[in-house]
Formats: sequence, structure tokens, C-alpha cells
Amino acid sequence: MPEEIDLRSDTVTQPTPAMRKAIAEAVLGDAVIDVDPTVQRLEERTAELLGKQAAVYMPSGSMTNQIALRVHCDRGSEFICEQDCHLYFYEQGAFAALSGLVAKTIQGQDGLLKREHLCGRVNAENDHCVRTRLLCLENTHNRLGGRILPQAGIVDSCHWAKQSGLATHLDGARLWNASVATGISEAELAEPFDSVSVCFSKGLGAPVGSVLAGSNDFVREARRARKLYGGAMRQAGIIAAGAVYALEHHRERLVEDHKHAKQLGDAFTSLPGFSIRGGHIDTNIVAIEIAPERGTAEQVVGKLAERGIRCFAIGPQAIRLVTHLDVGAEKIDRACQVIATLA
Repeated sequence: MPEEIDLRSDTVTQPTPAMRKAIAEAVLGDAVIDVDPTVQRLEERTAELLGKQAAVYMPSGSMTNQIALRVHCDRGSEFICEQDCHLYFYEQGAFAALSGLVAKTIQGQDGLLKREHLCGRVNAENDHCVRTRLLCLENTHNRLGGRILPQAGIVDSCHWAKQSGLATHLDGARLWNASVATGISEAELAEPFDSVSVCFSKGLGAPVGSVLAGSNDFVREARRARKLYGGAMRQAGIIAAGAVYALEHHRERLVEDHKHAKQLGDAFTSLPGFSIRGGHIDTNIVAIEIAPERGTAEQVVGKLAERGIRCFAIGPQAIRLVTHLDVGAEKIDRACQVIATLA
């Protein structure tokens, strides 16, 4: 039987031999007592790429997002986010459980909350209303199929937030993909935001970790919150080394994943009853809507699995496939051949 092709997520990647070597040879310290040199290198390099003063390494993107919310918002206040964004949809309401915060969710346009969506949504300052503190955006937008938010719209929305007295946070787990796809630097994409979260264990292919970046004062408070949440790690350079390697060697190759995603999208849309969510593919996530006459998402996932292709159902009539560095051109060609059998 042909080797299985795992397209469930870009988090399933295995470290490359060169990355494993970098991990084995990492210089270590105690990142809680004082400094782990490899963690420090990762934090400083990421802050530089994002154009921020400082950064702090954490185990996951959920932790970086939730700590950003906690630092920006007073307990009992609210933040504004798009209704399908990751930090609302996929993080178990941790903002309420851990920080006592309220989410005001708003339906955006292609993942972006524009000025017209936001005007009038900041609560009046009085004893009856929760205080609105923060605007959150996600780029690329996961549930919309890796959608890249238009930078001009982001700038305008963040300008509105500043005028309204709000801080701004970007969930940029796959910001690397947005940068490679648009040719806009990570620093320019991150510039409108007070804080930015980026992930290394997705498209970049590192085993563990995310970074939260912002001003020196913001990161100082984020480090305190990381300790509170149990995310302060000792010889963390052993995993940070994989992220350092990924930053240095895996960013430019993301264009291959984007090309492969478009191939998969074309294979589906060549069949009747299958369409791309949002009409086009921007990066490495392929979200496919399935017409009822073609069966349910679970049925399609099952048929693909029988033929060695693994993917996820993301709704009753929608599936998701994600390209990554462990699935090269030959496997993508084979996956497209399997998709054609659905006809």
C-alpha cells in the first residue's frame, strides 16, 4: 500500500535531519533563573523580524494569545475579535476561565474587521458596561482557509482602534506564510499592532513553540504571566533550537506549500459539487465546501482515508487539507490523483 499522506495540519511535520542536529548541539542554560542562550537568540531574532522591542518564547500559540489578552485587558473587561478567529473558536474560552475576560465577536469580511464593522462597538465608560480594551485580528485566518488579510484594511482598523483608546493584538501564527505570499516583510505586517504572536510548529516545521512580541514593558508583564500559567521552561534551548533552525532555513520554502495547496484546490474544483471556501487559496490551507449531493464531510474524509489521504472535517459540509514540508511534489501529485477518484 502507498505511504500515507497526512494533510490534516502543518503541525504534523517531523524535524528534518539538519534540524535534529541543531537541536542535539544546542547551547543550553536555565531560561527561568537567568538565560538560556538559544532561547535568547530565538527571542531576539524573532523580535527583530517582527520589528518589536522584545519577545518571549512559550510552549504554544494558545498560550501566547491568552497571555496577550491578559496583559492588555483588565480583569472583567472585554476584547473585540472576529467571530471565527482562532483565539475565540479554538482556545476553549480560556480568556474567560483564566483572565475573567469577555469576548465581543463580530462577523468580518474575509476575516477582517473593518472600520464599518467596528464603529459604535466600543462600550461607553459608565458603571453599567464592561470596558472595551483591545482589538484582535488573525493573519492568516485559519477557518477561512489561510486567508491573508489586506494590509491596508488592517492599518485602517488598527488606526480606528488607537483613536478609540484600544490596544491591538495580532494572532500571526502563520504570519510567515502571509509574508512570503505577499512579499511584505513580517515587520511591516506586524507594525500596526501592539503585540504579535507567531508560531514555529506550523508551516516552519519546528517541533514546539510560539513567541509573543511587543514593547519591552509589555514583554516584561508577559513573562510574569507565562510563569503564572506554568509556561516558563528551564533548558528550553533544546526545543528553541528547532525554531531557530526553522527561522533560518524554512521561511522561503513556504512558497512550495502554497503552490501545492493550489494544486489540491484545482483537483477538487475540477469535480462537480466541490468548491473552495472564499473562492480562492492564499497560502497553505485548503478549505473545501461540499455540496450535499456529494455526501457529508465525514463521508468524504472517510473515502480519502481509505485511499491513504488524511484530512479533517471542519463542518458538516466542509473539509480542510494543509500542505507542509513533509509532503513534497510527488505526494501532492498522488493526492490529486486520489481526489480525482471522488468523481
